[in-house]
Amino acid sequence: MSKGITSQKHDYAAWYTDLVVKAKLADYSPVRGSMVIRPYGFALWENLRDALDKMIKDTGHVNAYFPLFIPKSFLSKEAEHVEGFAKECAVVTHHRLRTSKDGKGVEVDPTSKLEEELIVRPTSETIIWSMYKKWINSYRDLPLLINQWANVVRWEMRTRLFLRTSEFLWQEGHTAHATAEEAKKEALKMLDVYRQLAEDYLAVPVLTGLKSESEKFAGAEHTYCIEAMMGDKRALQAGTSHDLGQNFAKAFEVTYQTKDNKEELVYATSWGVSTRLVGAVVMTHGDNKGLRLPPNIAPTQVVVIPITRTDEDRANVENYLESTLSELKKNGVRVHVDWTDSSPGFKFNEWEMKGVPIRLEVGPRDMKSGNVVLARRDTGEKSIVDVATLTALIPKMLDAIQSELFEQAKTFRKANTHTASSYTEFKDMIKNHGGFIRCGWDGTAETETAIKEETKATIRVIPFDESPDNLTCIYSGKPAKHEVIFAKAY
Repeated sequence: MSKGITSQKHDYAAWYTDLVVKAKLADYSPVRGSMVIRPYGFALWENLRDALDKMIKDTGHVNAYFPLFIPKSFLSKEAEHVEGFAKECAVVTHHRLRTSKDGKGVEVDPTSKLEEELIVRPTSETIIWSMYKKWINSYRDLPLLINQWANVVRWEMRTRLFLRTSEFLWQEGHTAHATAEEAKKEALKMLDVYRQLAEDYLAVPVLTGLKSESEKFAGAEHTYCIEAMMGDKRALQAGTSHDLGQNFAKAFEVTYQTKDNKEELVYATSWGVSTRLVGAVVMTHGDNKGLRLPPNIAPTQVVVIPITRTDEDRANVENYLESTLSELKKNGVRVHVDWTDSSPGFKFNEWEMKGVPIRLEVGPRDMKSGNVVLARRDTGEKSIVDVATLTALIPKMLDAIQSELFEQAKTFRKANTHTASSYTEFKDMIKNHGGFIRCGWDGTAETETAIKEETKATIRVIPFDESPDNLTCIYSGKPAKHEVIFAKAY
C-alpha cells in the first residue's frame, strides 16, 4: 500500500480524499466548500469533456454562454424551481467595496446596494428561458438546441472533493421544441449520450431510468438519470436529463406561431453532467495503490520510466525508443517520458498513484536484448516484450484495459445487486451489505419517505427494464406499481 493513503476497508471516505489529493487531482481552496482542480485533474476532466462535447455536437446541438448572475425576480417566476434551489443560492446584494474606517482593510460600501439582488447561478433555466422568449417566434425557430459549459454555485453544507462542492464545472443543455413528443425524445436521446459517455469512456456501467417524484429535478415533468455503483457499494447519480414540459415556457411566456398561425407554448428539456464524473472514475476503479484510469480518458496512457545512470545511458534510451514513441504519438497514444531525477522506485509508485494504464520500463540491459518491460496498472501484470512489437501491441493493450475495467465494474455491480423478499431482509441488506436492492414499490410518497427515514436508502432509479407484475411493495405489502432500485447514495 502506498504511503499516505488510507486503506479502502479501513475508511473508504478517507481513502477517497487521500487519493484525490495525493494523485494531484484537486486540492482544497481558501474558500470553504470549494476546490482547486489541479492540472492532472483538469486534464482528466478535459478528456471526458472533449469526448462529450463532440457527442453533443454530433447530435445537432451548438454551444453558447449565458451570464453567471441571474436577477432574483427570474427565480420567483417558476415557484417549484426556486423552492428546489432556494437553500443553495448565493446572493449578491452590493456591487462595491470601500476601505474600512480604520484603513486596515475593506468593507461593503452600503451606498452600493443593488436595486435588485442577483443570484449566482445554481443552474441556468431561468436566464436562458428569458432569452428564448426573445429568440423564439415561429415554428421555423424550433427546435432550439443549445448547450453551455460553465461553472455553477450551490451552497453545499457537506462537501467532498469533486462529488459535492459549492462551485463545480458542468455542461447544461437547454432545448425548446414544438411538441411534447419531440421534447421527450430529446431528453431520452441525451440520456443515452450520457450512458455512452459513462460506459465507453469512463468504463463505469450505469443503470438508466426514471427518477421518482420526490427525487426529480425541481420544475421538471420527468427526470431521467444514469445511476452508477461506487466501490463502497453506494450509488452515485452520474447524470440527469429532464423533460420540463411547458413549465418554463409558461413562466417566461415563450410561445411560437404554428404553421397554421396559432400561438402555442413550446416544450423544453434540460440535461447535465459535472465534474462529479471525475469522482465516479476514482471510486469505481481506484484501489489501495491509487487511481486506475480508463485509457480513453487518461491524461497519460503510457508512461516511460528510463532506468539510466549516465548521460550516455539517456542518449541510448532516447535513440532506442525514438521511432517507437514517435509512431505511437502519431497514432494518438498519449505518451510521457519521465526524465526527472527521482529513483525508479519512487517513479513507479507515483505513476501507480496517478493511475497511468501502462508503464514502460527500459534500461541498458533491456536495450541489449532488444526488449522493454511493460506493466499494466489495472492488473499489475508485467511482461517482457520485443521493442519492435510495441506500436502494434500497446493500442491493443489499451483497448483490453479499457474493456476489462468496464467488465470488472459490471461484475462488481452484479455481485452487489440483490432482491429482498421482506422488509426485514431489506433492512438487513441495507445495514450490513449495502449495494443495490431491486424490489417492488407501491408508488406512494408515504412509503418512499418511510423507507428513507428508517434506512437512509432512497429510490435511485425506476429502471427502464422494470417488471413490477406479480411484485408486492417491500414496505406496505400492496401490489407494486414499480420495480425500483433502492440504495444509500452520495
